[in-house]
Amino acid sequence: MRVGILTGGGDCPGLNAVIRAIVRKGIVHYGDSIVGFYDGYRGILENDWIELDVESCRGILPRGGTILGTSRIQPYAFSDGVERVKLRLSEMGVDALIAIGGDGSLGAARDLHDDGVKIVGVPKTIDNDISATEMTFGFDTAVQIATDAIDRLHSTAESHHRVMVVEVMGRHTGHIAIRSGLAGGASLTLIPEYPFDIEAVCNSVNRRHREAKKYATIIVVAEGAVPKEGTLKLPDAEIDEFGHVRLGGIGQRIADEVHARTGYETRVTILGHVQRGGTPTSFDRVLASRYGVAAIDAVHHGKFGEMVALDADQIVSVPLHEATGKLKLVDTELYDAASQFFS
Repeated sequence: MRVGILTGGGDCPGLNAVIRAIVRKGIVHYGDSIVGFYDGYRGILENDWIELDVESCRGILPRGGTILGTSRIQPYAFSDGVERVKLRLSEMGVDALIAIGGDGSLGAARDLHDDGVKIVGVPKTIDNDISATEMTFGFDTAVQIATDAIDRLHSTAESHHRVMVVEVMGRHTGHIAIRSGLAGGASLTLIPEYPFDIEAVCNSVNRRHREAKKYATIIVVAEGAVPKEGTLKLPDAEIDEFGHVRLGGIGQRIADEVHARTGYETRVTILGHVQRGGTPTSFDRVLASRYGVAAIDAVHHGKFGEMVALDADQIVSVPLHEATGKLKLVDTELYDAASQFFS
């Protein structure tokens, strides 16, 4: 078979491991030829691609990012997008497509399958919020990076008796925040699933510094965290060209408010894209490799319109219609466990 690969949406550690696994098993085991499309669906729409082989994928396992590049461009943004995708794949003799991406890219994959394209999905989101899988690669790396940062901030916060606000990724869910906050011993963790009361946050800071005599506070906040209605005014959100709200800045807003209300020196650290870059952890390399192997197997087993997923440490496949359109929120039990350490 001739199989195409694309990586869409935001980058994250582990993408190259998926590509490597698909290429290795596809060529060595099945005798396939593999095509890589540059910058997600754009590469199909604009006929921009590369032939992939085992040699071209040597050494990419530990590399962050994606050798194919990525973008948020989708065929359904163009009136003739679907027809162009079908035409390009037909002209190139591509029998099946593997789309590695998050909710947006997989949503397009779902619709392309409904429109007659033979496609298999691989879940990719650093936020770990795809509902049909227990874990996505890149997430473990992001949590470790955030935890390392929190560990380092403890020492400087304690030296200067400061409040430190750490903003981490998490547009709609707080998976990175809640796990890194728990692992790093955060004083408070604020996530989108549980709107916060800024007065309660400041009361907690005062309690630690005055009553408990703990002269340092670490507040971890997901970038998508929101205040309870009427408790804190935020600036109007900007919308990007793909219709997404531009996030980032809630950490600074909270830091300013904490300083103004408590008088304690407050600093903010926004980790941002640092969480996306660099070498994936061993867990993410293994998970990504397993996904890649399972994806090329799914192609040869005719499981089109499905996505590979992790279920009780087993790789399974689920319909793309079940895997997209619904967010996986932070589990109540996990949040309750983390909240036992809030002070």
